Amino acid sequence: MTYPLQKNEQEWLEQLGTERYRILRQKGTEYPHTGKYNLHFEKGTYCCGACNEPLFDSKAKFDAHCGWPSFDESIPGKVSYITDSTHGMQRTEILCANCGSHLGHVFNDGSTQTGQRYCVNSVSVDFKE
Repeated sequence: MTYPLQKNEQEWLEQLGTERYRILRQKGTEYPHTGKYNLHFEKGTYCCGACNEPLFDSKAKFDAHCGWPSFDESIPGKVSYITDSTHGMQRTEILCANCGSHLGHVFNDGSTQTGQRYCVNSVSVDFKE
């Protein structure tokens, strides 16, 4: 898949540092209940931690008690979706539609009206009031 913002992996590593690079570019996962945005409920916008593209409005955030920040919808057109068959299961991976960085996964088990749960690594996003 081609994304509007293109950088080589060395450029991403230099920009992001090792931990953010591991999650955003190598599709890693942070440990549950450790991310700074897990229980964060201020008003604002969650943006891509790699390219600063707005991804989620704080109105879509809810506590899914899963250990990661959860949203019931993304900002339209800002997230792309691919099938992820790793770890012996079928999931839908979510990526920033601008730079292709890994955000987490989306599940159809949300407790809100949309029924969606965008399960996002805190390291994958930055918050803007």
